[in-house]
Amino acid sequence: MDNTAIFSCSVGTTDATAALGMEIWLDQEQIFNLGHVKEMIEFTHKFSTATADHELRFVMKNKTVEHTRVDQVNNIVHNACLTISNIAFEEIKLGHMVIEQAAYTHDFNGTGPKTKDKFFGEMGCNGTVSLKFTTPIYLWLLENM
Repeated sequence: MDNTAIFSCSVGTTDATAALGMEIWLDQEQIFNLGHVKEMIEFTHKFSTATADHELRFVMKNKTVEHTRVDQVNNIVHNACLTISNIAFEEIKLGHMVIEQAAYTHDFNGTGPKTKDKFFGEMGCNGTVSLKFTTPIYLWLLENM
């Protein structure tokens, strides 16, 4: 029996000129690190399922106040964000499970208190999206879909 599984996702940006960076961590291992996401990236990673409990983390970095433009009354008119889509294990897309299971922790780029939100596919603040899961992956998928 193969003790591995495959994780995949797409990472993109809403503003290629903004030097927003992305790290992806699986448990304690950094599996992806890019200082400036300029285009859609299709990422795949094979990992060991020898342990049962896992945590997948997406970390957005490098966002500054200059990456958000507001009008005279502080309405946001442009906001550079990173997008994470097509999150899948073994080519099975998680879809709505990500909204139900993932948590997005951030502090509004230092302008507010630390908060934990649901994740809807877009990161607009430096912070971390965390998704905990267990292996065997098919059993976790069945229990949570």
